[in-house]
Amino acid sequence: MKQRPATRLLSLVLTLAVLASVVWTTAAQNEKSDRAKRVLVFSGTGWFRHPEIPKMNGWLANVLRDGGFSVEISETPKDLTSARLAQYQVLVLNNANALTDLLDEKQRQAIENWYKGGRGLVALHAALVHQTKWKWFNDLAGCDFNSDSDFLQAKVVIDTANKDHPSVQGFGPEFNYSADWTNHDRAVTGLPGVKVLFRVDETTYQPVRAFFKTNGGKPMGKDHPAAWLREHDGGRFFYTELGHDLRSLDTKFGMKHVTKGVRWAAGN
Repeated sequence: MKQRPATRLLSLVLTLAVLASVVWTTAAQNEKSDRAKRVLVFSGTGWFRHPEIPKMNGWLANVLRDGGFSVEISETPKDLTSARLAQYQVLVLNNANALTDLLDEKQRQAIENWYKGGRGLVALHAALVHQTKWKWFNDLAGCDFNSDSDFLQAKVVIDTANKDHPSVQGFGPEFNYSADWTNHDRAVTGLPGVKVLFRVDETTYQPVRAFFKTNGGKPMGKDHPAAWLREHDGGRFFYTELGHDLRSLDTKFGMKHVTKGVRWAAGN
């Protein structure tokens, strides 16, 4: 039986609608997939600026690109707008300290809203220095800066509950590693959503360098988390004490730790 013109027209319209839906869905999936691979590294500072930050920016760009990410770098607060941030799945704060002295309220709010939309924040070393005035970020991170050590070798102890996380997996339950270790004003252990990845054993190094010994610096004691992640407030947060300078990152462990941390923050 031949189809009537009206029936053929309806069939054609339905077919076109299905095709349009497929095209739209595919485009949306491709856009989401593309965004998941895009990372913005921000290294503006409101306080002390480590001279190796540019070098670390270059290292991050190379290592993350080798890991399949598209990386852009900025130190300009005006780049942190809702429209610009929407292009990225992960924001890496490379030693971006004292951000209330650098970013205005609108820029900080843009980051908060972006993060709560299911994005990921990765904070390296001094990104948790002098952030207490930004209450939302301080609450998310769980702590702030107290003091730090010199560049020293210490025993790293992987948290057994999270030993299979890709950012620490494959290096054994404990090993020696060299970095500038930060003493935080509190331990994040037990905070809702926090998973500690590794701690440093303060009995294996001098945790407070001479400058801070005379300026109120305090070691953290037996519970010294040095890297952790947190699913909280709609997004994903990853922090590591590594990254004061390139020496603490440019190792087999450092490369894997940071790359897999960014991948986790991207939701992969």
